[in-house]
Amino acid sequence: MMAGASVEKALRHHRLLVISGLLLVVALAWAYLLTGAGTLQEMGGMLMPMSSGPWTPTHAMVMLAMWAVMMAAMMLPSATPMILLYTTIAHGRRAQGEHAAGPGFFVGGYVAIWTAFSLVAVALQFGLEKAALLSPMMETTSIGLAGTVLIAAGIYQWTPLKQACLRRCRSPLDFVLMHWRNGPTGAFVMGLHHGMFCVGCCWMLMLLLFVGGVMNLVWIAGIAIFVLVEKLVPAGHWIGRGAGLLLIGWGVATLLTAS
Repeated sequence: MMAGASVEKALRHHRLLVISGLLLVVALAWAYLLTGAGTLQEMGGMLMPMSSGPWTPTHAMVMLAMWAVMMAAMMLPSATPMILLYTTIAHGRRAQGEHAAGPGFFVGGYVAIWTAFSLVAVALQFGLEKAALLSPMMETTSIGLAGTVLIAAGIYQWTPLKQACLRRCRSPLDFVLMHWRNGPTGAFVMGLHHGMFCVGCCWMLMLLLFVGGVMNLVWIAGIAIFVLVEKLVPAGHWIGRGAGLLLIGWGVATLLTAS
């Protein structure tokens, strides 16, 4: 009885450490975004987004860091239930003598996938800037492109791929039962797999950043909150579909203003 209570106490302590760590990482990521750290430069006596500058290797790395930090700030909160479930199961398996790694390896794999997505986003940003389709705030200057992205994002909310990925994100226990692997490498691979489902679920929503402005903090926070609601609220999948209809309507109205 005492042993069971001790294990339970250790688990609560471990979960508290994980929650504290995630809160710290997310808080630091949002602080980075709020202060514009590394993304502002002085031009003509004024602070301007570094997106206004030439594309040097250093500039590209700064943009990659900005995207990666932004993805961590937006996506880690909605991944917290999965991370905590992994923590609980790994703790139980270690108590049974199995070599289950800590949640840090799982989070590392999850973040790695979103960093890979960030690399694609930077390449897209580069292409849009070269085509003169982005403002210094990284908002598209093309009404036609904005409307098209809005409609595409709305349609994607209804696709089987979106719904399949969303189901995996909304059902962490099913994911763990199907994909469990022991050891640090196994935990990292599990994080990669879960991250791929999350990217499959949310990649079109992230492209909406080019519509509202990649450096628009209100827009960033709005998308992050929507992702959280869609994944965690009981009727989240229907909320997502409803939002898809709104995005389609918004996109159509945007295109009509361009005609």
